[in-house]
Amino acid sequence: MTSKVTYNGNLRTECIHLKSGNTFMTDAPVDNNGLGQAFSPTDTVATGLASCMLTMMGIKAKGLEIILDGSTAQVTKHMAASPRRISKIEVALHLPSQISSKDRKILEHTANTCPVLYSLHPDIEKVITYHWDI
Repeated sequence: MTSKVTYNGNLRTECIHLKSGNTFMTDAPVDNNGLGQAFSPTDTVATGLASCMLTMMGIKAKGLEIILDGSTAQVTKHMAASPRRISKIEVALHLPSQISSKDRKILEHTANTCPVLYSLHPDIEKVITYHWDI
């Protein structure tokens, strides 16, 4: 088992990673009857994409002896109605500028083949941009 999720009432859950004991809360968004005081479940999906991309790039960068420390991703999630679902995820990655064009291509390919990206429904539009500017 990977995690345990407990419904705490008031449209909130507590999520526990069983191996580490790390936790986070979710809250329904304001536009769906919640208070929006924590990540919503759909926020965690969109954020998981960026986290996966950076993690996979980090694994590849380690083998290439490249340091990606300080890299960031800005995530924007768009929702659709009928049925309510994620319709679009935008990820803007900001990465070190001193990386060669050859290694940039390798790292971008690695990010574009991350498991979360492959796991998202094909109807979800994914807009990924790479900014080699830090």
